[in-house]
Amino acid sequence: MRCILAVDLSLRELHLNENIESFFPLLAVVLSSYASVADEVVIDNSTFDCIRDMTPVRGFFVDNLEGDPEGTVRISEAGEGTYPSVSVVQLVPGEAMIKRAESFSPATSDWEFFELDVAKEGSSIRTRGFVDVVNRFDGNCFACHIKANPGRDMICESGHGCDPIPLTPLMIKAIQNTDPRCDPIPLPAEQIEALEQLQAAMAAPQEYINEICNVYTFRACHPTGSL
Repeated sequence: MRCILAVDLSLRELHLNENIESFFPLLAVVLSSYASVADEVVIDNSTFDCIRDMTPVRGFFVDNLEGDPEGTVRISEAGEGTYPSVSVVQLVPGEAMIKRAESFSPATSDWEFFELDVAKEGSSIRTRGFVDVVNRFDGNCFACHIKANPGRDMICESGHGCDPIPLTPLMIKAIQNTDPRCDPIPLPAEQIEALEQLQAAMAAPQEYINEICNVYTFRACHPTGSL
């Protein structure tokens, strides 16, 4: 009887081991597939398009590359919490930050920073990275965003810990509204004036001003100051 029981237990153990051996490869495939979706999202020039096609939240724009804008918008509107994976946040057309998968970049709370060249034809990634991306005004993206108040997931906005940027709200709105990748819209006089002030006070990159001048005609486009 003991021999029969021992044989039966051995067969059951063998069958269990076979099931386990077949289960773990399947589990590995599932986990690998999940990781590939979360960690290997393709981010290239085509990722970035007209900033106004994103969802506006207060003074900036958000989106999500995996089709979950609701979660991203919810955190943005709350002003606190951790953004979902592959959330996109933009204040101006030439800069962006994208939330990568958990533990992708612990130093930056998994945010990757992008400096973009934008034109009517589309976007071109000038530089991308985590702690060492510097924008066209010689500002380190990480060094700015790391100062955001705790609980804000490194999203700045005015009055939340980050150093102020040398752009007025009118300047920011005007830059958003003159994204050359978007369909042109009429600019209010105060936004045109804000762009002129930006060019004069901050020596805005000439190629960016040229893109604006291709769409709009205002005094800053003409050395003589006449239209």
